[in-house]
Amino acid sequence: MYTTIPQALASAVRRDPTTPLLTWYDDATGDRTELSGATLDNWVAKTANLLIDGLGLTGGEAVAVLLPPHWQAAAIVLGVSSAGLAVALPGRPQPVDALFTTPERAAEAAAWAAVDRYATGLLPLAMPLREVPPGFVDYVTDVRNYGDHFGGAPVAPDTRALAAPVELSHLAVLRTATERAAELGITTGDRVLIDTRAYPDPADWLFAPLAVGASVVLCANLHPAKLEARTTAEKVTVVLTA
Repeated sequence: MYTTIPQALASAVRRDPTTPLLTWYDDATGDRTELSGATLDNWVAKTANLLIDGLGLTGGEAVAVLLPPHWQAAAIVLGVSSAGLAVALPGRPQPVDALFTTPERAAEAAAWAAVDRYATGLLPLAMPLREVPPGFVDYVTDVRNYGDHFGGAPVAPDTRALAAPVELSHLAVLRTATERAAELGITTGDRVLIDTRAYPDPADWLFAPLAVGASVVLCANLHPAKLEARTTAEKVTVVLTA
C-alpha cells in the first residue's frame, strides 16, 4: 500500500504515462476529455506550482476545493496534495488559505474565509471563463503560467491530507481508500466507469481507484442508453452506477 497520495499518483504515471488514467464524459454537454497519466501529472504539477510559487503557501495550510466530480477537480485535489497542503472538501465553512470553486457556487464559497479565490467553469477543452466572478481569478488561465514539473519536498505519510470534513493524514486517506476499493470491487489494473451522481465523494471516484492502481472513466449526467457502448469502447472492467 502507498503511504502518500503523490506516491500513488507517481506510481500510476510510471506504469504507463501514455495510457488513459482519467477519462471524463458529460452527457449533458457532449464533452469528452481523456487524460493520460503524463497529462494529468502535468496539470497536477502546474496546480502545485501555482499554490507554492504563485500564492506562497507552505506545508500544512488548507485549500478548499468546492467542486463537483470532474477531471479539473482531480487535478486540483492532487495538486494540493502534492504541494503538502490539506484539502478542505464541501461541508461546514472554515477559514482556508485558498479556494477553488465554480461561478455557480460563488455564493456558497462566500461563506468560506479565503485569501485567494479561483473559479473554473469546468468547460470543454479547459476553456477559460467568459466572465470571471468579482474577487476571483480564472484557474485555467492562471495555472497555465506554471511549470509542468513540481520540485517540492516529498510529502510525509503523517502530513495532513484532508482538513475537512474530517482531518486525515495521507496514510489514513490511502488506508481508507484501499478499504473502499475492496468494498467497490476495484482492483489493480481495472478500468472503472463511475456515475458521478451515484458516487460524488472523491473517496470513491478519485482516491479509491488511485490507491489500488486503477484508471477511471468518470461520467456526469450519464445517459443509460449510452452505458453499454461506452463500457465496450472504454474497455471498462468495473461499472459503478446508481
